[in-house]
Amino acid sequence: MTADRAERSADAIRELIVTGRLTPGQRLSEQSVSESLDVSRNTLREAFRILVHEGLLVRRPNAGVAVARPTLPDVVDIYRVRRLIEVPVLAAGDPAHPGARTMRDAVDAALAARLGGDWRDIAAANMRFHSGIVALAGSARLDRVHANLSAELRLSFGLLGDDNGAFFDGFVDRNAGLLRRFLAGDADGAAADLNRYLTDSERMLQDMVDRAGPPGAADAADPTPGAADTVSP
Repeated sequence: MTADRAERSADAIRELIVTGRLTPGQRLSEQSVSESLDVSRNTLREAFRILVHEGLLVRRPNAGVAVARPTLPDVVDIYRVRRLIEVPVLAAGDPAHPGARTMRDAVDAALAARLGGDWRDIAAANMRFHSGIVALAGSARLDRVHANLSAELRLSFGLLGDDNGAFFDGFVDRNAGLLRRFLAGDADGAAADLNRYLTDSERMLQDMVDRAGPPGAADAADPTPGAADTVSP
């Protein structure tokens, strides 16, 4: 039972990372997070252990647990795995699969969010779009791998700061075009578009993360004091 609660707690924290409500470098207070998730500290520590093993959290000497801060090599590796998973899955995908509905809903949500100027909702819709692609494989194991990858990717996006809006806005129309081609029955063409898309996305993210530079000494020591030490699921 404790193991199940730890897994559910890890899932809740992972979802907060994917949705951008936890940001790179943010310190997590055991007391605040355990109260927010309504779990014991022992259960939370096991959830933290799971997420540290996945690379989503880090333990700092004398500073507790913090959200991981991806590096440029991390970005390269994330995109390598994305290409290995998403491109062949889309090429073999069936437009009648429920995953295609997830993709359509995500495109609609992104277009609506763009009208409202809400880049956070655009980013969340983009993540759902790619989850829909992976869902086409019909593999629960692959879905789990991609869920963790999405969380790592979201942390990379978190390094962009004010550049997030410009980054995601450019892919709204590309998602829509890729979806149209896939639904029209050209899965191979859609997969080729996706491969180019991921290459462009990786290069843009690398450039933006490189311009953002490493954190300052103060940020590295205690990245987000005060209110950011709390979390609400």
